[in-house]
Amino acid sequence: MKYLTFWFDPISPYAHLAFERLPQILEGVSITVTYRPVLFAGLLAHWGQKGPAEIEPKRAWTFRQVHWLAHRHGIELQTPAQHPFNPLAHLRLLLACAPEGGTPNRRVCEAVLHHVWHGGADANDADRIKALARELAPRVDPADPAVKQALKDATAEALALGIFGVPTVEVDGRLFWGLDGLEMLSGYLRGEPWFDSGAWDAEGAARPSIRRNA
Repeated sequence: MKYLTFWFDPISPYAHLAFERLPQILEGVSITVTYRPVLFAGLLAHWGQKGPAEIEPKRAWTFRQVHWLAHRHGIELQTPAQHPFNPLAHLRLLLACAPEGGTPNRRVCEAVLHHVWHGGADANDADRIKALARELAPRVDPADPAVKQALKDATAEALALGIFGVPTVEVDGRLFWGLDGLEMLSGYLRGEPWFDSGAWDAEGAARPSIRRNA
């Protein structure tokens, strides 16, 4: 039995696509999955990056690509009316639905991701969020300081692991980033020899390089 952690932020269309694809990738593998909400903006700020939607040509490419990928894999996806948006309400709701000291289950994560990526409505519409909260019946108030702290702690934990983007899957101390990283994850879980060849460490090692001037 292996233990896999799926780190995600509902703001990411790739997180939605990877969430939907994950059961197929894990088919036939004995594994336990934990879902960990994390603040993508916190990761970006720490590593000094901009989000894909903050760079206009990259934003255009991202949404063309994710819609093509959704079409290719048969996954429902409609871009919300506003994007990027502030995902704090969604992240806190996810954590408020988790058992004390635990993490949200797949059903809760699915409901939040579908709220954002199905229908093309405003993900932060107050009435929609209230309706979602009624449906999910969180254990505690999402505005509870303990929930806010749990999100900060999760983001700090992700950074300590070296996570720089979402979705990221962690298993056995190895990180697999992005939707396209799921195929690599599948190879690892199924024992492809490459992962025991030393290539993982060798190709991830730092090399001499030139540095950009600030």
